[in-house]
Amino acid sequence: MTALVWVGGAIAILLAAYLVAALLKPEWFA
Repeated sequence: MTALVWVGGAIAILLAAYLVAALLKPEWFA
Protein backbone atom coordinates (compact mmCIF):
# COMPACT_ATOMS: atom_id res chain seq x y z
CA MET A 1 0.00 0.00 0.00
CA THR A 2 1.24 3.45 -0.84
CA ALA A 3 1.24 6.44 1.48
CA LEU A 4 -1.51 7.97 -0.64
CA VAL A 5 -3.75 4.97 0.04
CA TRP A 6 -3.12 5.27 3.79
CA VAL A 7 -3.88 9.01 3.73
CA GLY A 8 -7.03 8.48 1.69
CA GLY A 9 -8.20 5.72 4.00
CA ALA A 10 -7.56 7.82 7.09
CA ILE A 11 -9.52 10.73 5.63
CA ALA A 12 -12.39 8.43 4.69
CA ILE A 13 -12.51 6.98 8.21
CA LEU A 14 -12.44 10.44 9.78
CA LEU A 15 -15.22 11.66 7.49
CA ALA A 16 -17.32 8.60 8.29
CA ALA A 17 -16.80 9.09 12.03
CA TYR A 18 -17.71 12.78 11.69
CA LEU A 19 -20.91 11.97 9.82
CA VAL A 20 -21.93 9.34 12.38
CA ALA A 21 -21.23 11.76 15.23
CA ALA A 22 -23.24 14.49 13.49
CA LEU A 23 -26.18 12.10 13.12
CA LEU A 24 -26.05 10.70 16.65
CA LYS A 25 -24.95 13.80 18.57
CA PRO A 26 -26.15 16.91 16.69
CA GLU A 27 -25.91 18.94 19.91
CA TRP A 28 -22.12 18.65 19.67
CA PHE A 29 -22.21 20.71 16.46
CA ALA A 30 -24.76 23.32 17.53
